[in-house]
Order: sequence, then C-alpha cells, then structure tokens
Amino acid sequence: MSEMPAMYGPLAARSFVDPLCFDPLAGSVVREPLAGRPGYWAGAPGAVYDPTGDRVLLCYRIRRPRGVEPDRGAEVRIIASRDGVSFDEDVFRLEKTTLQSPSIERCALVQLDTNRWVFFVSYVDPADNRWRIDRIEATDPSGFDPEAREPVLLPGELGVEGVKDPFLFRVGGLWHMIVSFATATTNADATQLHGTADAYNTGLIRSATGLAVSEDGRHWQWLGEVFGPRAGGWDRYCSRISTVWHDGGLWCAFYDGSASVQENYEEKLGFAYSFDLRTFHRVTLNGPLCTVPHASGSVRYVDVLDVPDRGRFVYYEVARPDGAHELRVVRAA
Repeated sequence: MSEMPAMYGPLAARSFVDPLCFDPLAGSVVREPLAGRPGYWAGAPGAVYDPTGDRVLLCYRIRRPRGVEPDRGAEVRIIASRDGVSFDEDVFRLEKTTLQSPSIERCALVQLDTNRWVFFVSYVDPADNRWRIDRIEATDPSGFDPEAREPVLLPGELGVEGVKDPFLFRVGGLWHMIVSFATATTNADATQLHGTADAYNTGLIRSATGLAVSEDGRHWQWLGEVFGPRAGGWDRYCSRISTVWHDGGLWCAFYDGSASVQENYEEKLGFAYSFDLRTFHRVTLNGPLCTVPHASGSVRYVDVLDVPDRGRFVYYEVARPDGAHELRVVRAA
C-alpha cells in the first residue's frame, strides 16, 4: 500500500472546513471614503452575480461623521463590474433625504427571477428613530422607485429595538434573510434608546443575529436569534453575521464582533459555522480572525461571492491608517 502524502496525515485528515483566510491589506480598493479622517466610510458591501448581464453588482454605503451634513449614512449606491474587481458602471443611487431618514445602513440586492430584482433597504424610520428594513422591486436594478417601497421587517412587530443589515440567499427555493437586531438590556425608555436615532450606539442594547424566511421574497416569517454575543470575550457586545456560504457540508459565516459600545462602528472579523442555519457556533473564541495593524484595526461587513469562471471574491470594509474606512476586494485562494 502506498504511503499517504504528509498533507493527508492523521491531523490533516480530520481537519474539516478551515476558515476562509485572506489578507485585508492585499485587497484592491473598490471605493475610497469622501475624506481621510475618522467617521468617513465607504463600505458595508453587498455583492450579487447577475447571470443575465454576466456582471457583479455591488451595493455599498457612503458615510460622513455626525455633524458633517449630510451626515451618517447619507446614501447607498449600486455599481457594476465585469471582472469583480474594477467597478466602472454606476447603476443606482439612493439618498437618505429621499427616505426622510437620519441614516441608511447596509442594504442587499437580490434577483428573484429573470425580470424581477429586489433592493432591501436598511434605514432609520423617521417616525420612531428605529432601524427597519423595506423592499423595492423593479425589472432592472437601475429602475428602483423608493416611493414604491414596502415594509419587510419592522422592529415594533418583532418586539425588538431595531433590525438592519440584511443578507439574503436561497436554499431549495426558500429565501433566507440574516439580519442584525437589537434588544434592550436595561429598562431604558424610548428617548434613551432612540434619541440619537441609533440604538446600537447607546450601550443599552444587545446586538445579535436573527433569521427570517420567505417563499416569495415579500412575506417573511421571523424565526428569531441564530447567533448572539457571549457573556464574555472579544465579541460580547456585538455578534453580527455579515455573510454565509456553503462549504464541506457546513454553512460557514463571517461575523462582526465587538467587546463594548466603544468599539461600535469599528468591529473586527470573526468566523462561525452551522449545520442547519438555525444555530451558529463560533470558532474565533480567543480573538478576531484577522485585523489590520493600524487605526482601530477594523475589518467588517465582509461578503463572500462565488462568480462562475472567475472564482471566489471577498468584499469588505477596512480601517485605513488615517482612521477612515474604505471598500476593498480580494480574490480568495
């Protein structure tokens, strides 16, 4: 009997589904922030492959610091690329003023069928200052009409203090939407929680990951929490799944983690897995999977996209030495 190669020794043979590792400093810059100072970001990417046009579509958010108008998440854009790296086509733009909202957060773009696209918009409801998710449907991503948006997940109906950052995928015809949701950890009143129009930045909430499912992409069933912060550790304040992919029979996930509200907006990257999409198990117990050696070290809002005949791409938001955040992409090995 021939000898097994060293790489297939006893340890390697029982090492299953290694985390998808990448060097965040090696990525190509997709979009830079509007200025090179803390509080300016280009990021929160959500990627999808368009088979009809053989292109990658990427939605991302532009932010300015509070007090620099139009501040916070002022707008979200959809851009297109033929190779998954160089995005030279502007497809759609939505400003927060159109929604009369204090801020827009990470959004998601999906194709329901050949002529049906849906844009899931995550924004602060001007009525109560709580994060919510709406949907806009169109025959082409360039034709979304914000006035035609419909509610999808509302915090009041879910019994939570906010819901945002959708990530969507389909399994066996059933749509799954993974979201960030906030629940209060104290007896704080509405002014304390929502007076600044961002409950996540108050330190009065628990930032976890929830799941909703739908057969048609319009009517959703809320299944509740699938992943959340621990009692202690580097990710005890926020554990927000940003992307999911299937590998080696398991569901793999990247998540954003933080230890306290002081790290809000500057989360680090973690890795988790699941057998059933209902419960995720963290692998990064002692610290983040990766960081960068400057500013806050933040690597967050990571999205993984497999593109036919091009390979696997990782899109992410990363801190720069000047404290701003930029949007990058790296081709995974």
